[in-house]
This record gives sequence, structure tokens and C-alpha cells, in this order.
Amino acid sequence: MDKKVLDVIIIGGGVIGCAIARYLSRFEVNALLIEKHADVCEETSCANSAIVHSGYDPKPNTKKAYFNLKGNKMMEEVCKELHVPFIKNGSLTIGFNEEDKKTLEDLVLRAKENGVDARLIEKDELLKMEPNLNDTCLYALYAKDSGIVSPFELTVALMENAMDNGVKLKLREKVTNIVKKDDIYEVITNKDTYYSKTVVDAAGLYSDEVLTYLEKPKFKIIPRKGEYILLDHFDNTWCKHTLFMCPTKVGKGVLVSPTTSFNYIIGPSNDESTKEDTSTDSLTMVSLKDSAAKLFKNIPYAETIRTFTGVRANPDIDDFIIEESKINSGLFIVAGIMSPGLASSPAIGEYVSDLIKDKLNLPENKNFNKNRRATPSLFNLGIEKYNELIKKDNTFGKMVCRCEKISEGQIIDIIHRNCGATTIKGVKKRLRPGFGKCQGSFCQEEVAKILARELNVPLSSILYKDEGSEVFKYKSKGANYEK
Repeated sequence: MDKKVLDVIIIGGGVIGCAIARYLSRFEVNALLIEKHADVCEETSCANSAIVHSGYDPKPNTKKAYFNLKGNKMMEEVCKELHVPFIKNGSLTIGFNEEDKKTLEDLVLRAKENGVDARLIEKDELLKMEPNLNDTCLYALYAKDSGIVSPFELTVALMENAMDNGVKLKLREKVTNIVKKDDIYEVITNKDTYYSKTVVDAAGLYSDEVLTYLEKPKFKIIPRKGEYILLDHFDNTWCKHTLFMCPTKVGKGVLVSPTTSFNYIIGPSNDESTKEDTSTDSLTMVSLKDSAAKLFKNIPYAETIRTFTGVRANPDIDDFIIEESKINSGLFIVAGIMSPGLASSPAIGEYVSDLIKDKLNLPENKNFNKNRRATPSLFNLGIEKYNELIKKDNTFGKMVCRCEKISEGQIIDIIHRNCGATTIKGVKKRLRPGFGKCQGSFCQEEVAKILARELNVPLSSILYKDEGSEVFKYKSKGANYEK
């Protein structure tokens, strides 16, 4: 990229940064998103509960309440445009006693104030909706507009659509300093220097650190670690709704929810942590299981595929931070986007892009295409059309991932798109090979070989995730890993 002055630089390739990029591409704008990892969606956006919250929980008249409700209303249409899995399955917040019932009644009033459709239901109706619940589950707040989404596919799709409409992306570049000279921002990375009229700090866990390059933050990010258990897609009727526990003085407890791939997720824990700590531990797993046992009896933990951890970018104030700096004109701070950040992402993306449009007087992009091409799939096409596709291109008939039914043709397709996969995890996030019961034991090597061939690089250079995560580090006797 040359040294000309850009209109916008977005720092951070999580769901918020990518949503801002996508909605910015509605305008004629010279925009660049910078991400330090080898792919977008590598931190909080990659490891969360995948819930599109209805909006009953945030305190009324907060940014969280406003953007949650608006984002929830936008999500279904956005996912249709981008061909991202989304299911409006509804949520049930479960109460176990009369004290819980009073809390749920208060939440129904809060839901009404926030403009959310929610009602209190009692045991008979609750057990008809979720027959596998424990008999000790007596009440629930039912929010029909809650949903589930694939957070990795959403983030990638937002960025891909942004790039289809002209936004640029730089990966593997870490911002090391920002200097403002007159009205121009000089954004310095470990590889290059860029110039821009405006900057968006959407750096998630590191948004407070990025802001210190230009001014003293009025907030601090306090990372909180959430550990999860992921079950296989063993029975898509076992749990239909997203199940929360009634909040108490000590927190909200764990949730149990289906995912858009019909796996089941249990968690999260909620512990103060460091920004880099994504470890799991056995004591936390025991605690999660004890909590989940209040909801379901005989949870089939034999179906466990894996455990994982996400780190949330919680600020030391109880609201989102979304504003233009009062000190540095043209610096937009988008920070502290904790839950319900995923649900809020399209609304935040639209709002911030509109602020920038007004700031720079950007004209409409008359060639903006809101739609993203779907990735061909056995499940979407049906067997007849899938067979027709195989006749045209036999790579779609070569199964690489047996667990998730992913073909070589699909992998080739997502490598060569805008914001295409360049790592094993990048392929996994876009298509799910490696997400199944074998966790990549059978398909990881084949995925790496396809990446090396399609990217025209040595197999030994293929990463799992970031620098230093090479999968093929040593040659076996007689093997040639350069092919």
C-alpha cells in the first residue's frame, strides 16, 4: 500500500471491527482494517456463547440496551444477506424458587421498558417446551426473539463483504504506535506506516492499550475468562432453547444452549484473568457440570468434544464505550463491548460507520452489494443439486472432513475468497473441518496439504493459527513436505 492518506483505519478484526468495515463499505471510502493475527476473529469473537440476546437484561437507557435491541432486530436479515447460520430459538431464564420468581417478574418489567417481548411461564408450560429439564425448574422468563449464530462465520462474512465492496485488510500487523500530526493520524505497525483522516479503536481486549498511544483512557479493560464445555451434535431435540439461570447476587450461573451446528455448549465460568490466558482447568469443569446439573439430569458428557476458553473485554464501567474522542477529533473509540456485544454488532457497525460518514461527508457507494455468495454445501443444496455440482467439479465429491461432511471443493472455495483462509484454523472457522468428534485427527493433514497447494507455499510453512504454530516442523524419514 502506498503512503497516500486513507479515510479510515480500523484497528481490530473482531466482530465489531469487521461490522464497522462492512457498514462503512456502503459509502465511497478508502478504508483499511489492521489485525495483528493471521486471520480475523481470533480472540473474543472466536470463543463465546454464540448467543443473539433478546435485550431484556441490560439496564434501561444504556448503550447496551439500545444496541442489543437494535442488533437483535437486524441480525436475521444480516445473516440472510451474508449466508451465515442463524436460528431464532428463543431463550428461557430458569427460576427454581419463589425468590427467583420475583427476580424474573422484575426482569419482565425491565424487558418491557427495553422494548423486548418477554413473559413469565410456569412449570407445566416450561416442561412442554423443554421436556428434559429437571423437575426442580419451576419458572422461566421466555424471550422468543433470542437466537443463536455462528460467531466465526459472521465475523468472516462481514469482513469478506466489506472487502467485496472495497475495504482493504492487513493481517499479521500489530499496531505499535499512533501519532497525530495536524489532522492526520500516522498509524505505525511492526511492518509499515499508514496515514488516515480518522481511526477506529476496535481492538477489543487491547482497546485501552491502543488508546494510550493518543490519550489517557477513561476506562480500563478488566479481562474475564469464560471456560466452556462443547458436546457433539448427538440429538437435536435434547435442548431446543438457550437456557439461562436466574441471576443472583453472585452472578448469572452457566447457560446450556444448542449451536447453529446442533452441538451443545455449556458455560461459561466467570473469573478475572489476563488477556492472554485461554487455558482450561479440571476444577472449573467440575464447577460448570455442577451448575448445569441444576437444569438437566444425566447430561451426556460422554459426548464431550472439547473444552475451550474465551476472554471477555469487560470494562471497569457497566456499559459499552462508543464515541468520538473529545480530545482527538476523528478518533472513534469502540471499546468495552462485552456481552451482549455479538448481538449488538450489526447495530454498532451501522452506527459508527454513520458517524464517520457524517464526519468525512462520504457519498453513498452506488455499487454497494449487501449480499455475499454462499459456500456450496451438501446440507444447503440437497442431494440432487449436490450431485450436479460434483459433475461440474469433482473436488466437491472428495470428502476431507468425515465428521462435518466437508469436501475439498468447499475448502478450495473459501481459500480463494476475499478474506480467504490461509491457516488450518481459518479453514476450520469458515467450514468446520476439525470441529467434529475427531477434532481434526483425520482431516487436519489434508486441509494443510490443500492450503499449501492452493496458496503455492511449502507445506512446512502452513500454520495452525499464528506464527510459531507450524504443524509440519520436522520431516519424517523419506518424506518430502515441500510437495
